Amino acid sequence: MRDLHKMLILVGLALAACGVYLFQDLNGSFDYALPRRGVKVFAMVLTGVAIAYATVVFQTITHNRILTPSIMGLDSLYMMLQTLLIFFLGSDHITIMNKQVNFVLSIAAMIVFALLFYHLLFRKNNQPIYFLLLIGIICGTFFGSISTFLQVLIDPNEFQIVQDQMFASFNNVNSDLVWLSVIVIALLIVFAWRYNSSLDVLSLGRDTSINLGVDYDALVKKMLVLAAVLIAIATALVGPITFFGLIVANLSYQFFKSYKHSVIILGAAVISIVALVGGQWIVERVFTFNTTLSVIINFIGGVYFIYLLLKESRSN
Repeated sequence: MRDLHKMLILVGLALAACGVYLFQDLNGSFDYALPRRGVKVFAMVLTGVAIAYATVVFQTITHNRILTPSIMGLDSLYMMLQTLLIFFLGSDHITIMNKQVNFVLSIAAMIVFALLFYHLLFRKNNQPIYFLLLIGIICGTFFGSISTFLQVLIDPNEFQIVQDQMFASFNNVNSDLVWLSVIVIALLIVFAWRYNSSLDVLSLGRDTSINLGVDYDALVKKMLVLAAVLIAIATALVGPITFFGLIVANLSYQFFKSYKHSVIILGAAVISIVALVGGQWIVERVFTFNTTLSVIINFIGGVYFIYLLLKESRSN
């Protein structure tokens, strides 16, 4: 009952944030401003839900609350792909100019990488999860190095386009991509929601999970692919947000103090909506577009990450 009250409070905050963002200072321009604000809010909701779900699941699998799916190198792969396309094909190529083509290409590249990554590492059933994380860090560093090298050589005018891809932005979201993302994310969550009770058991550890009847290796593989696909969609839709999942997942853990993934995931999703919509309102109204939401999130997330590390070291 206490969790229900907390959830209702968060839902009320999320609805209030969306309402203020949608209707403040419309001044009668409903036909022009409201649909555009609605698309941005939809994009923020989708991004928040996808990142929150993927992060909570990923942290359960790794049994570590200071890790995010970004450690697998998907953000770096996205930036490398955008840099390669502009460097070799130019900023006027269809893969850059056409948002739908770029969206599908980016998601396909990240999903193929994740599938190959997991297939190669899980051929032997005794591979520890931290070996996968180590390889992911190495791949992320490698992709980042290639991106940086090409960005030094790229034409300055086209580098501006690459730079725009480095930070998540909700200001120029394509409405067609939003509706496509709604369908895909909804199907993924409907598929994954039935595994929440198994994730509750999985959080107890590998040996305990196996003794309680959970097919540990199969579930880990499914959830890793799910996390990769959700992060790929969110990144391709608005751009990389490195620390966002870390913030909302840990806030949900602290706010609800529950072991049930149905509560933690839903709480993290609602917190993410409040943070993104409220943060975007601050960027537009307070900072008057002088910064981007991802810069603020990465700054707060970096400080929060250091706090979690210090807290973890003291507890040990």
